Amino acid sequence: MPTALITGASAGLGLEFARQLARRRADLVLVARSTDALDEAAAALRSEYGVAVEVLAADLAEEADVDRVAARLRDAADPVDLLINNAGFGLPLQFADNDIDDEVRHLRVHVEASMRLMHAALGSMRGRGGRIINVASVAGFISRSTYSACKSWLIGFSRWANAEYARDRVTVTAVCPGFTHTSFHERMGLAPGHEGVPSFMWLDARDVVREGLRDAARGKAVSVPSLRYKTIVALARLLPSSLTSGVARRGRV
Repeated sequence: MPTALITGASAGLGLEFARQLARRRADLVLVARSTDALDEAAAALRSEYGVAVEVLAADLAEEADVDRVAARLRDAADPVDLLINNAGFGLPLQFADNDIDDEVRHLRVHVEASMRLMHAALGSMRGRGGRIINVASVAGFISRSTYSACKSWLIGFSRWANAEYARDRVTVTAVCPGFTHTSFHERMGLAPGHEGVPSFMWLDARDVVREGLRDAARGKAVSVPSLRYKTIVALARLLPSSLTSGVARRGRV
Protein backbone atom coordinates (compact mmCIF):
# COMPACT_ATOMS: atom_id res chain seq x y z
CA MET A 1 0.00 0.00 0.00
CA PRO A 2 1.20 3.56 -0.64
CA THR A 3 2.04 5.69 2.40
CA ALA A 4 1.13 9.37 2.77
CA LEU A 5 2.62 11.78 5.32
CA ILE A 6 0.33 14.71 6.11
CA THR A 7 1.23 17.72 8.23
CA GLY A 8 -1.46 19.63 10.07
CA ALA A 9 -3.39 16.37 10.00
CA SER A 10 -5.45 16.59 13.19
CA ALA A 11 -8.18 18.84 11.76
CA GLY A 12 -9.41 20.77 8.73
CA LEU A 13 -8.05 20.01 5.27
CA GLY A 14 -5.29 17.83 6.71
CA LEU A 15 -7.77 15.46 8.33
CA GLU A 16 -9.91 15.46 5.19
CA PHE A 17 -6.86 14.48 3.13
CA ALA A 18 -6.29 11.65 5.61
CA ARG A 19 -9.89 10.43 5.32
CA GLN A 20 -9.94 10.42 1.53
CA LEU A 21 -6.56 8.73 1.26
CA ALA A 22 -7.50 6.11 3.85
CA ARG A 23 -10.65 5.44 1.84
CA ARG A 24 -8.31 4.69 -1.06
CA ARG A 25 -6.41 2.21 1.17
CA ALA A 26 -3.31 4.35 1.73
CA ASP A 27 -1.39 3.97 4.97
CA LEU A 28 -0.84 7.24 6.83
CA VAL A 29 1.68 9.19 8.87
CA LEU A 30 -0.15 12.00 10.65
CA VAL A 31 1.80 15.04 11.86
CA ALA A 32 0.47 17.82 14.11
CA ARG A 33 1.25 19.55 17.38
CA SER A 34 -1.52 17.99 19.50
CA THR A 35 -0.85 14.40 20.55
CA ASP A 36 -4.39 13.90 21.86
CA ALA A 37 -6.00 15.11 18.64
CA LEU A 38 -3.64 12.96 16.56
CA ASP A 39 -4.34 9.85 18.60
CA GLU A 40 -8.09 10.42 18.32
CA ALA A 41 -7.91 10.92 14.56
CA ALA A 42 -5.65 7.90 14.10
CA ALA A 43 -7.95 5.62 16.10
CA ALA A 44 -10.97 6.69 14.05
CA LEU A 45 -9.16 6.15 10.74
CA ARG A 46 -7.87 2.72 11.75
CA SER A 47 -11.33 1.66 12.90
CA GLU A 48 -13.22 2.91 9.86
CA TYR A 49 -10.79 2.07 7.05
CA GLY A 50 -8.48 -0.63 8.43
CA VAL A 51 -5.30 1.14 7.35
CA ALA A 52 -2.04 1.56 9.25
CA VAL A 53 -1.78 4.98 10.86
CA GLU A 54 1.40 6.32 12.47
CA VAL A 55 1.32 9.50 14.56
CA LEU A 56 4.16 11.97 14.88
CA ALA A 57 3.62 14.93 17.21
CA ALA A 58 5.68 17.88 16.01
CA ASP A 59 5.64 21.66 16.10
CA LEU A 60 6.91 22.70 12.67
CA ALA A 61 8.02 26.09 13.96
CA GLU A 62 10.70 24.21 15.92
CA GLU A 63 13.78 23.10 13.99
CA ALA A 64 14.28 19.92 16.02
CA ASP A 65 10.70 18.81 15.31
CA VAL A 66 11.06 19.55 11.60
CA ASP A 67 14.23 17.44 11.61
CA ARG A 68 12.31 14.50 13.12
CA VAL A 69 9.64 14.67 10.42
CA ALA A 70 12.32 15.01 7.74
CA ALA A 71 14.07 11.92 9.09
CA ARG A 72 10.81 9.98 8.71
CA LEU A 73 10.58 11.11 5.09
CA ARG A 74 14.13 9.92 4.46
CA ASP A 75 13.50 6.46 5.92
CA ALA A 76 14.21 4.14 2.98
CA ALA A 77 13.07 1.07 4.91
CA ASP A 78 9.52 2.45 5.20
CA PRO A 79 9.23 4.94 2.34
CA VAL A 80 6.66 7.70 2.01
CA ASP A 81 5.01 7.97 -1.42
CA LEU A 82 3.02 11.17 -0.90
CA LEU A 83 3.93 14.22 1.18
CA ILE A 84 1.20 16.76 1.93
CA ASN A 85 2.50 20.02 3.38
CA ASN A 86 -0.69 21.32 4.96
CA ALA A 87 0.31 22.68 8.38
CA GLY A 88 -0.25 26.39 8.82
CA PHE A 89 -2.05 29.16 10.63
CA GLY A 90 -3.21 32.69 9.91
CA LEU A 91 -2.43 36.07 11.43
CA PRO A 92 -4.22 39.43 11.28
CA LEU A 93 -3.41 41.27 8.07
CA GLN A 94 -1.92 44.30 9.90
CA PHE A 95 1.74 43.26 9.69
CA ALA A 96 3.11 46.35 11.48
CA ASP A 97 0.78 45.73 14.44
CA ASN A 98 1.55 42.03 14.78
CA ASP A 99 4.15 40.61 17.13
CA ILE A 100 7.25 40.02 15.01
CA ASP A 101 7.94 36.70 16.75
CA ASP A 102 4.50 35.50 15.59
CA GLU A 103 5.36 36.60 12.06
CA VAL A 104 8.66 34.70 12.14
CA ARG A 105 6.91 31.58 13.43
CA HIS A 106 4.34 31.99 10.64
CA LEU A 107 7.14 32.13 8.04
CA ARG A 108 8.89 29.10 9.50
CA VAL A 109 5.78 26.92 9.39
CA HIS A 110 4.52 27.95 5.95
CA VAL A 111 7.81 28.31 4.06
CA GLU A 112 10.86 26.94 5.87
CA ALA A 113 9.24 23.75 7.18
CA SER A 114 7.61 23.05 3.81
CA MET A 115 10.93 23.56 2.02
CA ARG A 116 12.83 21.30 4.43
CA LEU A 117 10.24 18.54 4.18
CA MET A 118 10.15 18.78 0.39
CA HIS A 119 13.94 18.46 0.31
CA ALA A 120 13.79 15.34 2.48
CA ALA A 121 10.98 13.81 0.44
CA LEU A 122 12.73 14.46 -2.88
CA GLY A 123 15.82 12.70 -1.59
CA SER A 124 13.74 9.57 -1.03
CA MET A 125 11.39 9.82 -4.04
CA ARG A 126 13.71 10.68 -6.91
CA GLY A 127 13.95 7.74 -9.28
CA ARG A 128 11.48 5.73 -7.19
CA GLY A 129 8.61 8.13 -7.90
CA GLY A 130 6.28 10.03 -5.63
CA ARG A 131 4.03 13.04 -5.18
CA ILE A 132 4.22 16.21 -3.12
CA ILE A 133 1.22 18.43 -2.45
CA ASN A 134 1.73 21.88 -0.98
CA VAL A 135 -1.47 23.38 0.37
CA ALA A 136 -1.28 27.01 -0.69
CA SER A 137 -4.17 29.42 -1.25
CA VAL A 138 -5.87 31.69 -3.74
CA ALA A 139 -4.34 34.41 -1.51
CA GLY A 140 -1.01 33.52 -3.12
CA PHE A 141 -2.18 35.26 -6.30
CA ILE A 142 -3.25 38.44 -4.46
CA SER A 143 -1.22 40.92 -2.41
CA ARG A 144 -2.36 40.63 1.20
CA SER A 145 0.29 40.71 3.92
CA THR A 146 2.66 37.88 4.85
CA TYR A 147 0.11 35.07 4.48
CA SER A 148 -0.19 35.93 0.80
CA ALA A 149 3.59 36.17 0.46
CA CYS A 150 4.11 32.73 2.00
CA LYS A 151 1.51 31.11 -0.22
CA SER A 152 2.90 32.86 -3.29
CA TRP A 153 6.30 31.32 -2.50
CA LEU A 154 4.73 27.86 -2.26
CA ILE A 155 3.00 28.29 -5.61
CA GLY A 156 6.09 29.54 -7.39
CA PHE A 157 8.37 26.88 -5.93
CA SER A 158 5.85 24.13 -6.71
CA ARG A 159 5.66 25.23 -10.35
CA TRP A 160 9.44 25.05 -10.68
CA ALA A 161 9.84 21.78 -8.77
CA ASN A 162 7.09 20.06 -10.74
CA ALA A 163 8.92 20.79 -14.00
CA GLU A 164 12.38 20.12 -12.59
CA TYR A 165 11.69 16.72 -11.01
CA ALA A 166 9.28 15.27 -13.55
CA ARG A 167 12.31 13.49 -15.04
CA ASP A 168 12.75 11.77 -11.65
CA ARG A 169 9.08 10.67 -11.61
CA VAL A 170 8.12 13.12 -8.85
CA THR A 171 5.23 15.54 -9.21
CA VAL A 172 4.76 18.66 -7.08
CA THR A 173 1.34 20.34 -6.88
CA ALA A 174 0.27 23.54 -5.13
CA VAL A 175 -3.38 23.22 -4.13
CA CYS A 176 -4.91 26.69 -3.87
CA PRO A 177 -8.36 26.79 -2.26
CA GLY A 178 -10.32 29.92 -1.48
CA PHE A 179 -12.54 30.34 1.58
CA THR A 180 -13.11 26.81 2.87
CA HIS A 181 -15.20 25.61 5.80
CA THR A 182 -12.60 24.21 8.23
CA SER A 183 -11.37 24.98 11.75
CA PHE A 184 -8.75 27.40 10.29
CA HIS A 185 -10.94 30.43 10.92
CA GLU A 186 -12.02 29.25 14.36
CA ARG A 187 -8.37 29.05 15.48
CA MET A 188 -8.04 32.72 14.53
CA GLY A 189 -11.12 33.61 16.57
CA LEU A 190 -13.14 34.28 13.40
CA ALA A 191 -16.55 32.91 12.48
CA PRO A 192 -16.91 32.11 8.76
CA GLY A 193 -20.35 33.70 8.65
CA HIS A 194 -19.10 37.02 10.03
CA GLU A 195 -16.27 37.96 7.66
CA GLY A 196 -18.27 39.84 5.06
CA VAL A 197 -17.82 36.96 2.60
CA PRO A 198 -20.91 35.83 0.62
CA SER A 199 -22.03 32.28 1.32
CA PHE A 200 -21.52 31.21 -2.32
CA MET A 201 -17.77 31.92 -1.97
CA TRP A 202 -17.31 29.20 0.64
CA LEU A 203 -16.02 25.78 -0.44
CA ASP A 204 -16.51 22.38 1.13
CA ALA A 205 -13.31 20.73 2.37
CA ARG A 206 -14.27 17.42 0.79
CA ASP A 207 -14.51 19.01 -2.66
CA VAL A 208 -11.20 20.87 -2.23
CA VAL A 209 -9.34 17.69 -1.27
CA ARG A 210 -11.00 15.57 -3.95
CA GLU A 211 -10.05 18.01 -6.71
CA GLY A 212 -6.58 18.57 -5.29
CA LEU A 213 -5.82 14.84 -5.24
CA ARG A 214 -7.17 14.47 -8.76
CA ASP A 215 -5.01 17.30 -10.11
CA ALA A 216 -1.94 15.92 -8.32
CA ALA A 217 -2.56 12.52 -9.91
CA ARG A 218 -2.63 14.28 -13.28
CA GLY A 219 0.71 15.93 -12.57
CA LYS A 220 -0.59 19.50 -12.50
CA ALA A 221 1.69 22.08 -10.90
CA VAL A 222 -1.17 24.25 -9.62
CA SER A 223 -4.67 23.21 -8.61
CA VAL A 224 -7.36 25.85 -8.01
CA PRO A 225 -10.49 24.03 -6.83
CA SER A 226 -13.82 25.33 -8.19
CA LEU A 227 -14.64 27.36 -11.27
CA ARG A 228 -15.44 30.48 -9.25
CA TYR A 229 -11.91 30.68 -7.86
CA LYS A 230 -10.31 29.85 -11.20
CA THR A 231 -12.14 32.91 -12.51
CA ILE A 232 -10.95 35.06 -9.59
CA VAL A 233 -7.34 34.02 -10.15
CA ALA A 234 -7.59 34.81 -13.85
CA LEU A 235 -9.01 38.27 -13.08
CA ALA A 236 -6.38 38.93 -10.39
CA ARG A 237 -3.65 38.52 -13.00
CA LEU A 238 -5.22 41.27 -15.11
CA LEU A 239 -6.12 43.83 -12.44
CA PRO A 240 -3.65 46.22 -10.73
CA SER A 241 -2.35 45.03 -7.36
CA SER A 242 -3.61 48.20 -5.67
CA LEU A 243 -7.17 47.18 -6.54
CA THR A 244 -6.89 43.48 -5.70
CA SER A 245 -5.13 44.14 -2.39
CA GLY A 246 -7.92 46.49 -1.36
CA VAL A 247 -10.59 43.89 -2.06
CA ALA A 248 -8.49 41.21 -0.37
CA ARG A 249 -8.56 43.00 2.98
CA ARG A 250 -11.92 41.36 3.57
CA GLY A 251 -11.86 38.03 5.36
CA ARG A 252 -9.15 35.38 5.42
CA VAL A 253 -8.42 33.00 2.54
